[in-house]
Amino acid sequence: MAVSIYPAHQKLSFIYGEERIEYELLKGLFSTRKVIIKVYPDCRVAVTAPENTGESDVLLAVKKKGRWIYEQLREFRQQQEHVRPRQYISGESHYYLGKQYLLKVEELPRTSQSVKMTRGRLEVVVKYKTAEKVREQLISWYKLKAKDIFSKRLDAMLEQALWVERRPSIRVLAMNKQWGSCSPNGRITLNLHLIKAPRECIDYVILHELCHIAEHNHSERFYRLMGQVMPNWESVKERLDSMSGKFIS
Repeated sequence: MAVSIYPAHQKLSFIYGEERIEYELLKGLFSTRKVIIKVYPDCRVAVTAPENTGESDVLLAVKKKGRWIYEQLREFRQQQEHVRPRQYISGESHYYLGKQYLLKVEELPRTSQSVKMTRGRLEVVVKYKTAEKVREQLISWYKLKAKDIFSKRLDAMLEQALWVERRPSIRVLAMNKQWGSCSPNGRITLNLHLIKAPRECIDYVILHELCHIAEHNHSERFYRLMGQVMPNWESVKERLDSMSGKFIS
């Protein structure tokens, strides 16, 4: 099982004015007792509902909030118009453990290529200043940091995940649709981009996968284990979801 970046059980839509607005209906992911509607900065509309809620009841709730959803989408779309693809040049913002750092790029043909973090900046030295060279150096740096931090956070979570009998192996991959996954034999895979998120979000994803070692499905016991170790996991998940567009780029 996996922690999806964009989880969706069912895609539905409704008409507001002249626009068709799509939304994801999520059931069984939260212990909610009512319909909850979220609009994220990447313009995803997610509707969370109790397991036994009918689609007609969900649609009614969504239509009642139609104006608010439309206005949120319009605001986020306006913001996206001013967002440019990363160019990997000095002055750009890049994330590490939930904090923003300004990128400073230096071209030094006779110096070893490197990345270091200092005084709120990520300083990248390359032999030839191209976007691809800077990107490669940053990815290598992120991978080194991710392997170290993820291993330490895994050990910290294992102290509380008493149902795990032995330390699972861990690997790091750059992924676009999953924050993490757990194989049938217990190997945990974590998204490289997760190193850009706050430590609490990293802990949430690791805990999610540790719970799958005991429960392969999102059962009642699965959520009980999540709650025992991280009572506020739902708010942490929402925080990670809301920031995903800043990290996956």
